[in-house]
Amino acid sequence: MTERVTIAVLTYRRPSDLAELLPILVHQALAAPEDIDILVVDNDPVGGAEEQVRAAGTQAPIRYAHEPEPGIASARNRALDGCAGELLVFIDDDERPTEPWLATLLAAYRRYRPVAVVGPVVSRYDVTPSQWVQAGRFFDRRRMPTGTPVTVAATNNLLLHLPWVRANGLRFDGRFGLSGGSDSLFTRQLVQRGGSMVWCDEAVVIDVVPASRLTRGWVLRKAYRIGNASSRVVLDGTRPARRLLLRASLLTLGLARLAIGSLRCCAGVLTGQLRHRARGMRTVARGAGMVSGSLGAVYSEYSRSAVR
Repeated sequence: MTERVTIAVLTYRRPSDLAELLPILVHQALAAPEDIDILVVDNDPVGGAEEQVRAAGTQAPIRYAHEPEPGIASARNRALDGCAGELLVFIDDDERPTEPWLATLLAAYRRYRPVAVVGPVVSRYDVTPSQWVQAGRFFDRRRMPTGTPVTVAATNNLLLHLPWVRANGLRFDGRFGLSGGSDSLFTRQLVQRGGSMVWCDEAVVIDVVPASRLTRGWVLRKAYRIGNASSRVVLDGTRPARRLLLRASLLTLGLARLAIGSLRCCAGVLTGQLRHRARGMRTVARGAGMVSGSLGAVYSEYSRSAVR
């Protein structure tokens, strides 16, 4: 029997992005042999996307769900609860799937029968990034052969087999709702409980990066947040003795990144090599985040005072 599919779009006050994304999703959903619907989860407390989504859904398989609780974890959990089928596919509102995206994602699921399938995200810029941002490779993401096992993933391009997820009681942790990292924790727990995740390199989505995210300040804050959240995710749920050892290890790794990044940045200044300066600063920011996370500090990148 062919599984039913729900594509979940998480959104927060991005009407122009929704206007571009929804027609692409509708086109791919209608072209697929599977029974597919689209669920837009609006994390705006006032439900600002409702009228737009309901208008788009008058002649297409689109549903609207309002999740007023702030935080991306709450929106992700609303998607879990609102999935009408056996398969749930996550995509962000600022992404654009390539033509073969949905078909290849589903084909990988049918071939490998994992609990989750993960696809790549490739950035596209509204404006040309500065040479410093390009040299730092802040928007480079991993790629690997299709079928490669994966142990941790984000939800910006992720397929989940919901019966397994529900049977194992997996949910996105609200403590990570405003800091990020709830998807990393979720997928780590999925693997720890015996679930499998595989990579599908053909299922590409394009991440549309606005000019506001191409500043030195933004990319360094992002690197810091990733380091902070990664430490907190590793420490979460561990027993006291184990947690103490992990905390010491993460603190050491973070301090090492700070030292190595600082040395590389200084070498870049002395030699005039931009890539060493930029990548050194990226390593410093990531290391500082790891140190703070290992010590229990929380950096809330998705607080409503911040720009998403």
